[in-house]
Amino acid sequence: MKRCKKCGELKPLEEFYRATGMRDGRRNDCIPCNLAASKARNAANPFPNRERARRWIEENPERYREKQRRYVESGRKAEWSRNSYLKRTFGMTQTDYEAMLESQGGGCALCHRPPSRKISLHIDHDHKTGRIRGLLCGSCNNGIGLLQEDEEVLLRALDHVRSDPDTQRMIELTRQRLAALRVTSLGDDTAVVHAGERSGAELL
Repeated sequence: MKRCKKCGELKPLEEFYRATGMRDGRRNDCIPCNLAASKARNAANPFPNRERARRWIEENPERYREKQRRYVESGRKAEWSRNSYLKRTFGMTQTDYEAMLESQGGGCALCHRPPSRKISLHIDHDHKTGRIRGLLCGSCNNGIGLLQEDEEVLLRALDHVRSDPDTQRMIELTRQRLAALRVTSLGDDTAVVHAGERSGAELL
């Protein structure tokens, strides 16, 4: 086990990149912290990484072609792309994603709607620290983003919504429909809600 110098968490050595010259052969910052710092540097100035990648391709054309060939012939292009994206951006694997989804009950951390067969949930994270907060559907993720991820704005929005009695009834109606969504899903792109066949007047 090793304690990350940045986040302060105690983690297995496997969660630290290898580094020569270190007493335990690992970096002092864990992989998620390292990736978050790397992402921040790349966002501030993406050109060095782009130039480094371009130069490597030019200097290693055969290795690049072989890598591309294996990538295509594997028949797992989508899976490889997904795993590469998760590791590169968030320092996590598809297995980590699935475990997090299961811990959330199989759906969005806020509205609990499950992901569709074609669209995964968004990985909500703190854009300053890179810390992952949970998995959100597109609507909830966009909503937080549009409210600038500002706690005061979010609380004012909540107070605003709660101030209207008619809005309270709509909130309760939405909760009932979301509960029905969680009850029945046929695994298609859209969840089928048998309870939702009742009219809005009946629910009200």
